Amino acid sequence: MKLDMLIDRAALQPKKTVAVAVAEDHEVMEAVSRSIQAGLAKFLLFGSAEKLSDMLKEYNLQESKDIQVRASGTQAAEMAVKAVRSGEADVLMKGNISTSAILKEVLNKEYGLRKGKVLSHVAVFEVPNYDRFIFVTDVAMNIAPDLEQKASILHNAVEVARSIGVDMPKVAPIAAVEVVNPAMQATMDAALLTQMNRRGQIQNCIVDGPLALDNAVSKLAAEHKGITSDVAGEADILLVPNIETGNVLYKSLVYFANAKVGAIIAGAKAPIVLTSRSDSAEAKVYSLALAVATASL
Repeated sequence: MKLDMLIDRAALQPKKTVAVAVAEDHEVMEAVSRSIQAGLAKFLLFGSAEKLSDMLKEYNLQESKDIQVRASGTQAAEMAVKAVRSGEADVLMKGNISTSAILKEVLNKEYGLRKGKVLSHVAVFEVPNYDRFIFVTDVAMNIAPDLEQKASILHNAVEVARSIGVDMPKVAPIAAVEVVNPAMQATMDAALLTQMNRRGQIQNCIVDGPLALDNAVSKLAAEHKGITSDVAGEADILLVPNIETGNVLYKSLVYFANAKVGAIIAGAKAPIVLTSRSDSAEAKVYSLALAVATASL
């Protein structure tokens, strides 16, 4: 499956509006330009009016009907969040601003976007020579989630997967081994999440774990270890035990496997595109497409 499909799917829907906080950034502007060319979304750009005017000219976007510039000074993040909160925009996007600064506004009790208990990062990968999307969560928000938090992270990922056509995603809670070991909390949590799924406490997906990474994504590896499971070798969602595991897996897929990726923060009142400032414009476009698809639920 190709991430370009997300762009095509989003382009067929009524256009959503994306509020970009501190938009004066070349990679962000390249992503905005590509998104407009693909008919993906409309944009509210918050930041320095002077800098944005120059950049719009540089990217031949100064006459685009799909862009509005909002001069905002140091209040760009606050104004972008408020635009989403009020319904003027459907998606929030981080521009040339630190993650902590924009999340402070997202979590503001007066005008922020908090909805549930947990915000979590959901990444969808197009891995070369692999027959389906792989979702990885959570690699950027929750450091060492407990069982309740993992259940919320899982729910957020399932909603994102379903929004792009994976109707009954298979979820593998990842651990170092595929057996329950009381000395390894990740295995205990995985077993409990599996049971919660079987009891109907976690819905719209199939959960089975603990599974090591090889058993989750390779049928051959699962067969060699004698694992019989509806998820083993066929996992759509990899639920990692902590942020270090997720961060390493994410970057390994990008830098060693040449995987393409789009990612959002889920669990808020609207999807949030919170890519790294080092991410490519292509990754930002895929992330925008994922956000638009999720916003259309």
